[in-house]
Amino acid sequence: MRSVGTLTRADLAESINRKLGLSRAESLDLVESILAKMCDAMSDGENVKISGFGTFLLRDKKERVGRNPKTGVEVPITPRRVMTFRASQKLKERVMAG
Repeated sequence: MRSVGTLTRADLAESINRKLGLSRAESLDLVESILAKMCDAMSDGENVKISGFGTFLLRDKKERVGRNPKTGVEVPITPRRVMTFRASQKLKERVMAG
């Protein structure tokens, strides 16, 4: 697996700045607004689907019994909500093509 850098909010804002000609502050505000909208939707229990990119899915897990692998002692795992990401077919194809 090859090592790659990390895409940041600042990188997204810079790209918007270059492509749309918005100021750096406006570009960063736009990125922050989009991310805030996504966070608010997920906080309200909504899934977030971005066509051609993927879907952020929320799932509620029930309480279950787990086992400490080192000691073998059973412990209860509390119910919780988890978030997963399912990439769209287009994203998968694009990433796998290199």
